[in-house]
Amino acid sequence: MAPALVLGPILRFVDDSRATVWVETDRPCTVTVDTAVGVSATEETWGVGGHHFALVIVRGLPADTLVDYTVRLGEDGGDDEHVWPPAGVACHLRTSGPDRRPSIAFGSCRRGENHDAESLERIGADALTGLAGRVRTEAVDRHPDLLLFLGDQVYADDPSREVLARLRRHRAAHSPDPDLTPEVRDEICDLEEYTWLYHESWGTPAVRGLMACVPSCMILDDHDLRDDWNSSWSWRQETSAKPWWRRRVIGAFTSYWIYQHLGNLDPDALDRDQHYARVRFAVDDAEREQILADFSLRADAEPSSARWSYTRDLGPLRLIMIDSRCSRDLAPDRRGIVDDGEWKWVVQAATDHPARHVVFGTSLPYLMLPALHHLEQWDEAVAQGAWGRTGARLGEKARLALDLEHWAAFDNSFRDMARLAEELSDGPDAPASVVWVSGDVHCSYIADAHLVDRSPGRGTALIQLTMSPFRNPLERPVRVVNRLARRKPLVRLMRRLARAAGVADLPLTWDTSAGPWFDNGVMTLSADGDDLSVRVEHAFTAPDGSQRLSSTHEAQLAGPRA
Repeated sequence: MAPALVLGPILRFVDDSRATVWVETDRPCTVTVDTAVGVSATEETWGVGGHHFALVIVRGLPADTLVDYTVRLGEDGGDDEHVWPPAGVACHLRTSGPDRRPSIAFGSCRRGENHDAESLERIGADALTGLAGRVRTEAVDRHPDLLLFLGDQVYADDPSREVLARLRRHRAAHSPDPDLTPEVRDEICDLEEYTWLYHESWGTPAVRGLMACVPSCMILDDHDLRDDWNSSWSWRQETSAKPWWRRRVIGAFTSYWIYQHLGNLDPDALDRDQHYARVRFAVDDAEREQILADFSLRADAEPSSARWSYTRDLGPLRLIMIDSRCSRDLAPDRRGIVDDGEWKWVVQAATDHPARHVVFGTSLPYLMLPALHHLEQWDEAVAQGAWGRTGARLGEKARLALDLEHWAAFDNSFRDMARLAEELSDGPDAPASVVWVSGDVHCSYIADAHLVDRSPGRGTALIQLTMSPFRNPLERPVRVVNRLARRKPLVRLMRRLARAAGVADLPLTWDTSAGPWFDNGVMTLSADGDDLSVRVEHAFTAPDGSQRLSSTHEAQLAGPRA
């Protein structure tokens, strides 16, 4: 039998002349990407844990062109076989050009379980499947230029019923592992099990077709490893001492590096990446697995040893993706949602490359719904000792129990970002907008902000766009809390509470201009010169059983008419 695709192709990067295409195959082979413009590229797969991968870099493409492409797999001594696209299905990429008005479709938090009637009733229609249907039927010029996954692409600590059943069968067929204590018996704990999550999430025909045609980039968040990962020093000390932690870390970081992170890098970064070269050219799979295991453990123990953050440039828009999960400084006397080295990188990425729209991607919202922001500020101050030792213990417990670990709960980092926004807003080359795009909180909203020492509505627009979930709806009682969190009386009460704990007044203010919404959905951010606009869509199940998107809200965010 000829080699076969297991997952992909996934289009990861496209600029005016280059593209990268990621695939997983069922055996070692060569992967060839052919294009209708006569440009081809071939790459050998490399293996990890019995799985085989390749990231093919296609160079020399014409700018501003829609390019059909196909994928072939081959083995020594045999003919290459066409494996993608299926018969009757078009597959293409679109290179950028000087007049392109870029758009980014984004969201987070997606459960990949099946789409039967029971699942559709329980967790709703899938926004990613709805987006796939829209892309398949609408004009190519309306397709997003980038699909941005803002965290929780997989749920290692809460797998679907289908994966859970497979997990139990798999473990029943092997000798009991003493490290797998009861608390993680129904959780994903190694590389092989992590691959099942990605196959489930990205393997459906609709999503596979979408990701083959729209470039994507991604960032990790807590459910890639475990809920509340790195939420605080005490969480870290307790959880990292568990007997299953080492195995979980190796599986989580190895799979993240392969399935998500590699494709975030542009071809120049891939060419410079010594770790990628070591993995590709290792003597055999065993050496490769050891390289990745050592890398994973080091990345967990020493966050500065790996950088998951990166940038993407799309015309007038610069996307700066921030790792706000792994790179944290959790030392109680410092507490930063990113450490000093990571923050220095963020500042450099934002200031060394002028852009009309600076977009910070961060899985956790920078600007929460206002009352929740003040609550998290208060809790951090109390956990730091503002109300004594007993208060500190209670504050730490509340931090974990209520997931109070967003930017607001790292006040030093919050104020650093506000100062950066102020710096970017100064001077004749100030961008038209500074935008934070985020997910995580299982509700979506738009917030307009302004610096307290400046008149609102003038100069650089400051905007928070939060879209979550793709498919994982919030419990109804928590929805009520989120609706109340933008009401003025509760906002004032929470602000007074934060002040009572010694929290200084904030350097900026904001309020939600639209939302919150709670249905599964996706946002699309579009730039046209200094103009910036957003479209909010939510998923629904049509009478014929198909999953579709309906437009909920459209607004201009920056520009002459904003």
